[in-house]
Amino acid sequence: MSRRCQLTGRGVQVGNNVSHAHNKTRRRFLPNLQKTSLFSEALGKPVRLKVTAHAIRTVERKGGLDAFLLDTRDSDLTPDIRRLKRRIKKAQSQAAP
Repeated sequence: MSRRCQLTGRGVQVGNNVSHAHNKTRRRFLPNLQKTSLFSEALGKPVRLKVTAHAIRTVERKGGLDAFLLDTRDSDLTPDIRRLKRRIKKAQSQAAP
């Protein structure tokens, strides 16, 4: 499994450890990934995702998983999350009439 957020795409970054003597050694900055269930109101059930703490805050600010996905461009989402977005749109369109 890759260390990448399924919603925002944040992944591992690289940089340097810099000592007092200014020696530089390579290091990795890992994202704060959490395995969490986000509730989809359109589907009526929770969805298990591996997301960063930053993405969890963003989803809450946007008003939930459905609002976050519908507000995000398809080009910014992974293929499996695009599939989830289509399922949410379909469920909302069936519930509307």
